[in-house]
Amino acid sequence: MNTQVSGRRQRVAILGSTGSIGVSTLEVMALHPARFEVFALAAATQVDKMLAQCVQFKPSYAVMADHAAARDLTQKCKENRLVTQVMSGPEAIEEIAAHGQVDVVMAAIVGAVGLASCLAAARAGKRLLLANKEALVVGGDFFLRTVAAGGAKLLPIDSEHSAVFQSLPDDPACWSEQVDKIILTASGGPFRRRDPATFGDITPDQACAHPNWVMGRKISVDSATMMNKALEVIEARYLFGLPPDRIDVVIHPQSVIHSMVQYRDHSVLAQLGTPDMKVPIALGLSWPDRVTSGASALDFSAMADLSFESIASHDHPRRFPGLKLAWQVLEAAPGSTAVLNAANEVAVAAFLRGDIRFDQIHAVNLETLSALQPSPPGSLQDLLALDAAARARAQQTVRALQR
Repeated sequence: MNTQVSGRRQRVAILGSTGSIGVSTLEVMALHPARFEVFALAAATQVDKMLAQCVQFKPSYAVMADHAAARDLTQKCKENRLVTQVMSGPEAIEEIAAHGQVDVVMAAIVGAVGLASCLAAARAGKRLLLANKEALVVGGDFFLRTVAAGGAKLLPIDSEHSAVFQSLPDDPACWSEQVDKIILTASGGPFRRRDPATFGDITPDQACAHPNWVMGRKISVDSATMMNKALEVIEARYLFGLPPDRIDVVIHPQSVIHSMVQYRDHSVLAQLGTPDMKVPIALGLSWPDRVTSGASALDFSAMADLSFESIASHDHPRRFPGLKLAWQVLEAAPGSTAVLNAANEVAVAAFLRGDIRFDQIHAVNLETLSALQPSPPGSLQDLLALDAAARARAQQTVRALQR
């Protein structure tokens, strides 16, 4: 089956084009110019990087969330005689996500700020490639209802969830009956072997030095705390519909097996690949086809071993205290996952600024969850209000820790 519509190229909008996922998406698309067209790009403030992308790919639209950055980009596009139309503001990103000429939306804006544009793409019935895990963590059932109502096709881009998707039966109706559990793999991050007693001395640069993956700073810190895995457990709960007690995490330091599905007969299907996000990106763009991704092939002769370690073997309560919060918030009141996400974004930003220590990130998350008792959100406005309340409370805790 070919994903091209009526023989024409698929028009793609990349939200977060100057980030690592956006750049990788453009690299994959450049390998297939007869199949994919860059229709629109969106970013926050990186004007020069966006300009270079516009020069190379000549999109119809380029959106900067920051208005001053948009003015700067407009001038530079004129100087380079580009016909790309420049737009500005969050509303313009939503407009692009729902544009009638767009077939595929790559949602790669990091954080809860990307939720509104994901919802816009879902309402418009797009093929939605979800690299922004916060859309599900924050949006939860409300986001899934929007996807269903709009007739959108939701495809996971996180390497772990793409691996699970590839290892599940084609028919979602049989997942609950046939699947025993989903097993998400985790590298363990850069501090898997470090003495937890020294975690207060960890610097932002150390936390961002992931052993296997090239990622942005916020996601790298989440990997170091294992909060990224907590968010992925929540995302898996919503993506695949299994209860939380049927989602496990195992440490796999080599990051070759990206995740696994254990069936009722205790057979296990796993997806393997090099730790390169171009692999799940290529699948999302071309599904159900497979196209070249530009990633290196696995060299089995060079693999000394594939090892696995239980979370419990790593002094779980001290080394990865945030991981268990995933199951706690999934069993708590609706909206608790949004509170956890907001608190963590504030805490990680504070750590990267040097306002709190690495080992205080969990304290901010825990205190915020304890302080707020959310009501079930029923709209985007409810979710945004809950997000704002959680951020305000987390900021209070950060200020208290600075005294």
